[in-house]
Amino acid sequence: MVTADSIKTHIEASMPCELVHVEGDDGYHFNAIIVSPEFRGKNMVQQHQLVYRALGGRMKQEIHALSMKTLTPEQWAESNQS
Repeated sequence: MVTADSIKTHIEASMPCELVHVEGDDGYHFNAIIVSPEFRGKNMVQQHQLVYRALGGRMKQEIHALSMKTLTPEQWAESNQS
């Protein structure tokens, strides 16, 4: 069964990230916040495609739903200045 920790580990191993936080405990539905410099200059669809690519076949076979919030390091820093 897929776990939030295994998704986090797989993303971190496949792309440079400053933060990966994944939640979900039913083995099928997950929520993630991913902060990566790879997202700079890319729109949200392109950012999500990078994550899907990082997860590879797991998105088609093991993970039923992954809701993502993708941010550049600058966007993350800005969102935490409140």
